[in-house]
Amino acid sequence: MHTKRHYSDLLPALIFLLPGLVLFVLFFLGPMLYSLRISFFEWKIVHPDQSVFVGFRNYQRALSDSIFQRAILNTLAYTVITVSAKTILGLGVALLLNQRMPGRTFFRVAYYLPVITSWVIVSLLFEYMFNGQAGLVNYILKDILRLIPKDILWFADEYLTLVPIILLDIWKGIGWAAIIFLAGLQGIPAELYEAARVDGADSPAQLRYITWPLLGPTTVFLVVVLVIGGLNAYVPFQLMTNGGDPMDLTHSVLTLMYEATFGRIDFGYGAAISYLLTVFIFIVSLIELQLLRQQAA
Repeated sequence: MHTKRHYSDLLPALIFLLPGLVLFVLFFLGPMLYSLRISFFEWKIVHPDQSVFVGFRNYQRALSDSIFQRAILNTLAYTVITVSAKTILGLGVALLLNQRMPGRTFFRVAYYLPVITSWVIVSLLFEYMFNGQAGLVNYILKDILRLIPKDILWFADEYLTLVPIILLDIWKGIGWAAIIFLAGLQGIPAELYEAARVDGADSPAQLRYITWPLLGPTTVFLVVVLVIGGLNAYVPFQLMTNGGDPMDLTHSVLTLMYEATFGRIDFGYGAAISYLLTVFIFIVSLIELQLLRQQAA
């Protein structure tokens, strides 16, 4: 009787979940499994029935490809720098916005505005600002501050190209990191700070022994989300490097996947790249979630 009642209670929930489950299978799980199948073939997009099974050859080809290896390095460098900068700067902004001061609401909104701006628009704006001949950044550095003797060709250098891309992501993401930290700060009891002040703890000591330890779970959650976002970087790389310029040296993993799939019409290779990235993100996420559990414990 108890079992029948249990299933009767679950039935309404299952009925309401069914439409979402159907959409999940049709538009997410189904295409994902189909692309996994494609990754094991030399796929013929016009005549799929003529596709040749190649096993793990596409994966081996990707791992031995110098362009793919460079794309991995670019993506990792981008992720490490942007995540570190957004975490540190976001915490600093959150500490400031958590203070009682005039116009606090205005500043909270102002710092969050870049988060909701279009990636396409700000990518094109930063591309203009770092233009090698008529860009605002070169004008300030050369003509106003006189720090450089001649214009820097930002997008003609395989390393300097990452500078505007990284700065764009940091500028756009600080507000979101600050909001997450601000939510964590407001969950810390004020009595802890009052007791610390009574014991003679100054602001740095309070930050070290109260704020930072209690923000541990918030920080791990933030880092997990930022790392996943960094590894999936696509729009700024695609728009600001024209898909890997110069000489395919500035690809992210996703822009290389797009170029292989839709530029060279090599669907099997593109699918293999996507699943290599998926496995890597899955492993990194598991490690970070394990850290989150340790923080919670």
